[in-house]
Amino acid sequence: MAIKKVGVIGCGLMGHGIVQVAAQSGFEVVALESTQPALDKGLARIEKSLAKFAEKAVEKGKQTEDQAKAFVEAARGRILGSLDKQDLADCDLVIEAIVEDLDVKNALFAELGKICKPETILASNTSSFPISEMGVASGRPERMVGLHFFNPVQLMRLVEVVRGEQTAEDVFAQAKAFGEAVGKTPVSCKDTPGFVVNRLLVPYMSQALLMLDRGDATKEDIDAAMQFGCGYPMGPLTLTDYVGLDTTLSILEGWVERYPNEPAFVIPQILKDKVAAGKLGRKSGEGFYKWEGDKKS
Repeated sequence: MAIKKVGVIGCGLMGHGIVQVAAQSGFEVVALESTQPALDKGLARIEKSLAKFAEKAVEKGKQTEDQAKAFVEAARGRILGSLDKQDLADCDLVIEAIVEDLDVKNALFAELGKICKPETILASNTSSFPISEMGVASGRPERMVGLHFFNPVQLMRLVEVVRGEQTAEDVFAQAKAFGEAVGKTPVSCKDTPGFVVNRLLVPYMSQALLMLDRGDATKEDIDAAMQFGCGYPMGPLTLTDYVGLDTTLSILEGWVERYPNEPAFVIPQILKDKVAAGKLGRKSGEGFYKWEGDKKS
């Protein structure tokens, strides 16, 4: 089965990016949201992002203005916005990109297992939850994979393709091919906590927060040390603000609950305190730093 039509559930921070890269790569896309305002916001984000891509292509001489305009119109024309899950029934691939709540995801996949045609590949963009469990919830675990894209999806080159315990070989191969088709570098991974990137990254962030909590160094010095000493584009405290302190806490809480004997999974008290105070990072305007747009202070 060739993947031609893709459904994306959730048109928020991650979902709208997945919709865009699929549409601009030639796939027909159903962008599903739960409310009209959320759908309108997601589609507006896509249109703004497509316009930026076109503008840069013209500036760099890669496209004429007419070619850029045609590119935007073609990509936008492949996207159908919807509030009805039944519009996903004939999709070849459906990617979930909703809230990081396993119970909510399992309930959704149980619905999709009944709605989608038997050949449909089901995928989750989760960064931390077990793909195999969602596959069982769907009733078709052999057709379930993880497709973990990175933010911003339009720019980040990586997608983790996660194999569940019962994922069929052809399904995994098609999911990986889809990742390549939308211009990403796919890496294969077993259904392990955090897959590759977050399994290494989140404990690193956690250790930085523990250092700050102990007073070993200031947040500025911790960030500068890793940025200039290791060549990272940003330090771990800045990164946590970008990821979202609530998202980071949610991941760690889930891991600690599921794997209580894993010493790498610890929750710094400073993270709990910040989230309790509503300081969630860049999205709330304050986390470990204060933020105004992309500028921190």
